[in-house]
Amino acid sequence: MSPSIPARRRGAIVAALGTSLTVSWASSYYIPAVLAVPMAEDLGLAPVWVFGAFSMAMVVSALVGPWAGARIDGAGGRGVLILSNLIFAAGLALLAVAPSPAMLFAGWAIIGLGMGIGLYEAGFATLTGIYGTKARGPITGITLIAGFASTVGWPLSGLMLATWGWREACLGWALIHLCLALPLNACLPRGTATAEGPRAPAEDGPPPSRIAMRLLAFVFAATWFNSTAMAAHLPGLLQEAGASAAMAIAAGALIGPAQVAARLLEFTLLRRLHPLFATRAAAAAHPVAAVALVTFGGPAAYAFAVLHGAGNGILTIAKGTLPLALFGTAGYGRRIGWLNAPARILQAAAPLIFGAALATWGLSAIWLTAGIGLASLAALLVLKRT
Repeated sequence: MSPSIPARRRGAIVAALGTSLTVSWASSYYIPAVLAVPMAEDLGLAPVWVFGAFSMAMVVSALVGPWAGARIDGAGGRGVLILSNLIFAAGLALLAVAPSPAMLFAGWAIIGLGMGIGLYEAGFATLTGIYGTKARGPITGITLIAGFASTVGWPLSGLMLATWGWREACLGWALIHLCLALPLNACLPRGTATAEGPRAPAEDGPPPSRIAMRLLAFVFAATWFNSTAMAAHLPGLLQEAGASAAMAIAAGALIGPAQVAARLLEFTLLRRLHPLFATRAAAAAHPVAAVALVTFGGPAAYAFAVLHGAGNGILTIAKGTLPLALFGTAGYGRRIGWLNAPARILQAAAPLIFGAALATWGLSAIWLTAGIGLASLAALLVLKRT
């Protein structure tokens, strides 16, 4: 690790990595919302096939995540992140020229490979390699920046779509990877503090138990499920509660600011507390929001969005800080790869599962995600701080 890096240099590292991750999120996770329909129409498909290809990409990302983490443990994250930019660019370029549905799926499979080695998990492992046990602040910092990926990505994708078309939009994102994100990642220092090997107990903590690892993997899977389900179906859910379409959209717009505000709170007032404290409070936010929505109906739409967004904002940070606090730095990259693999797979199924529940049960579908949230809170209460 590099504890002697000057504060100004540390800020530059966080800004560079946060910006490159913003590009990676905006050009993968957030492009189906804008480009899926024109992609499908051009290739003579129903939009569900494009979303199916995107779900396949998330499964691919889950499979390669542990390998990427182990690679970062051994050699640092700079090379892996540069490779991710090249893979993202290749996948997006393939989408841009795809003449058939088969090539569309191939392009998304390549993008899934980039997602597995170039999103938050890789960024968290890279920062832990550089800063060791002092990585909590930088991890929060990159989530503050990359939290605006949808804010930047959706309008930019929409602008390129309206100006040129969906194929040119994919090609534009490929060029942004090569001309912006890749050079930023190339500026990162090479840190390998997460490599397996003899460590001082004070730095690395005790070896993780199987039970603790399984509990944390369940927490991450549960929170990713709820986050993705709400991202896909929030307006419809709020309208089931009695909110108007305009109110549902306005409430949904509050989620991003709520996430950023909660991350700022974690970065300032909560940074001296153990991450378990903030994570437990964040896990309780969605069930509390669900009770408010069912009790008060449409008028509670804004409160629901703020509570859910704030909890989701801190839970995203916890995916990086909690394994570090509980298990230490040794093998960190590979560990978070395995911890997040079930979450990626469940995330791929979340829109379909919750969509079916919403169509069948209406507003009562919220009890599904509320129950999952309570189960994750119970798991966090069982986990003990080290």
